[in-house]
Amino acid sequence: MTETFTVHVEPLGATLSCREDQTILDACLRNGVWLPHACTHGTCGTCKAEVLDGDVDLGDASPYALVDSDRDDGFALMCVAKPCEDVVIEGDVDLEDGVEIHPVRDFSGTVTALDDIAPDVRRLVITLSEPLAFNPGQYVQLNLPDGDNRPYSIASPPSEPDVIELHVKRSPDGVATDGWIFADLASGDEVSLSGPYGQFFYRPAKDKPLILLGSGTGLAPLKSILRHVMELDDEGEWEHDVVLYHGVAQVDGLYDRDWFSDAADERDWFSYRPAVSREEHEGRRGRVPVLLAEDFPKAGGNAAYICGNPSMVEDTMKALMKSRLFPRDIYREDFFDSADRAAGGHVVRSPLIKR
Repeated sequence: MTETFTVHVEPLGATLSCREDQTILDACLRNGVWLPHACTHGTCGTCKAEVLDGDVDLGDASPYALVDSDRDDGFALMCVAKPCEDVVIEGDVDLEDGVEIHPVRDFSGTVTALDDIAPDVRRLVITLSEPLAFNPGQYVQLNLPDGDNRPYSIASPPSEPDVIELHVKRSPDGVATDGWIFADLASGDEVSLSGPYGQFFYRPAKDKPLILLGSGTGLAPLKSILRHVMELDDEGEWEHDVVLYHGVAQVDGLYDRDWFSDAADERDWFSYRPAVSREEHEGRRGRVPVLLAEDFPKAGGNAAYICGNPSMVEDTMKALMKSRLFPRDIYREDFFDSADRAAGGHVVRSPLIKR
């Protein structure tokens, strides 16, 4: 029989139940206690918290995200830590004005579209059996046939809670991609998932022009944010400029290019700026942070959302700060894969940057 323990979260004073086979983060999110988190796979270290009392199983925590001194001092990564007895943790809970918290739930659905949209990138559309409430920019955990799961950002807007769109990049020999999504998964198949997760999402209280910056499938959450803003505009509730950069190595990686170009033609406040780094084309050539620096020598007064591979995110963040955009107005989401985890997944981060 699976045993259940009590988790007490300070300084909130919240108390909740957590199974011995359940991570503490999962138990918290399902009970509306929104602990900081990002990767949910023990890689990034965002969910690190101190265990004040009781014993936990540290799980598969990366030695780079949870170093030996952290372990000695009683810290754990809540996304992989599981209780061995009743525990007390100190969670860094930072609630923001205007942000609605949606507890994590389990969902089932049917694959209604699975299309190749770029080399090694597939669009996966799932019609859910019940609506999923989320903030634009958040992600879900897609359950694999072997019982494991993988995180994928939602590209569709919250106004379409019954159908979610995911952009999946193939990882060579990846269990989720080569072993399933790019192999046996087909339209009509039943799937299950959980969500929503993540603190990378649109902040309605930031009433400012937006700079959206993504690389590869880091475009997905930015598309969700943009579609949400377009709906606000249709309702007469949007009055700012939005600039979207999408960085890829070659032109054929610019998926959904026609859709973004048409959106830019239809709305004078939106500008789509593809960034191709390794191939000549009719547009501009260069990496996102380089083109950003050219376009925004002064970026103050904007709110920026960055999503993509860790090196792109880090370089873009530095470019924004160099252009005098305050860290409090920068939000980031690093896409870690198995290679990043093997390498430690560690990048230099400012503690002021929201994730």
